[in-house]
Amino acid sequence: MGTAAQALSDAVVRPPEATQQALGYPSLFLLVVLGSLVPVVPTGALVSGAAVVALHQSLPALALLTVFGVASLAAFLGDIGLYWLGRRGVGSKNGSRWLSALRERAAPERLAQADTKLREHGVAVLVVSRLVPAGRIPVMLACLLARMRMREFARGDVLACLAWAAVYQLIGVAGGALFPRPWEGVAAAVGLTLAVSAAPALWRRVRRPRT
Repeated sequence: MGTAAQALSDAVVRPPEATQQALGYPSLFLLVVLGSLVPVVPTGALVSGAAVVALHQSLPALALLTVFGVASLAAFLGDIGLYWLGRRGVGSKNGSRWLSALRERAAPERLAQADTKLREHGVAVLVVSRLVPAGRIPVMLACLLARMRMREFARGDVLACLAWAAVYQLIGVAGGALFPRPWEGVAAAVGLTLAVSAAPALWRRVRRPRT
């Protein structure tokens, strides 16, 4: 009786692989694209969580490779879409709400730093910006204000998205390897990625002088 109850519990908590794949990969793709366009979805945590689930599949290597491909492609398409929308604002007299949203999310000092790094290192700074929490938007805005061509931006961004997907997938694999149950690994990986993402903002708030 206890064995049957445990099997039923595992089936509810962990659906069959075919169901996970049919729902998981499209959901991961759409959420990462959305998170790249509207930077409020924790896309890194999504990739880490998906990597944990992939680690517990019957063919983990293939599942991890699929997660990597889906996440990097979705991030690239989201970045390209946001950059295209921002370019329309740069070329317009009245700007655009997308460009205004980017300006609101990029603090002046972060934008100045991004502009300096862009002048010094060119598109290579895009790779670093994807890996540094809250670094993507200031660098993208700096590229827009410098009127970088779409082709040049895409060349740097494709490497950035590949590196980003690989790093957050490794975080998920590390979290998943520490726990026997998938949900425990997902919770650990998501918690770690959220902590890493929030750390820079918290540090700046602590260091900010009180007025």
